[in-house]
Amino acid sequence: ALKAAARERILVLDGAMGTQIQGLGFSEDHFRGDRFGGCACHQQGNNDLLILSQPKAIEDIHYAYAKAGADIVETNTFSSTSIAQA
Repeated sequence: ALKAAARERILVLDGAMGTQIQGLGFSEDHFRGDRFGGCACHQQGNNDLLILSQPKAIEDIHYAYAKAGADIVETNTFSSTSIAQA
């Protein structure tokens, strides 16, 4: 279906995920959530962690992109590397 749609028109991919997350004003506690409360590392700014600690917020951002007309919505993967998570 994706290839067929791409043959017919330009597809729009969402963007600026980090900007949307920053706009939420999350604190360290938001990033940690219940799941990562005991982690010794600083987590604020680890946007990929929010998929696990604040899934509703991430879902709401993606939903807003879909409502705005995005054809493709992707998970925030900017820092989802072993180096960034070390």
